[in-house]
Amino acid sequence: MIEKTNKENNMDKSNFAFTRMNFILLAVSMLIVIIGFALMSGAGSTVEAYNPDIFSARRIKVAPIVCLIGFVTMIYAVVYKKKEK
Repeated sequence: MIEKTNKENNMDKSNFAFTRMNFILLAVSMLIVIIGFALMSGAGSTVEAYNPDIFSARRIKVAPIVCLIGFVTMIYAVVYKKKEK
């Protein structure tokens, strides 16, 4: 039988940079960012017709805050480390 080398012994799950929780947090934060961009979308103004909805509170205030929360959550998801017992 061939014995495992030190490199193969060190490739267990405890040596990965991200855990399952990191990936879950990243997925949730990406979903939050997508929701923020969806809140920003909508019809715009044209040369022929002015659409005052482009300056609504949803597009100007709420959506950027939702995106910011998503990006901050992404940063947290990257630096999150499970506490050792």
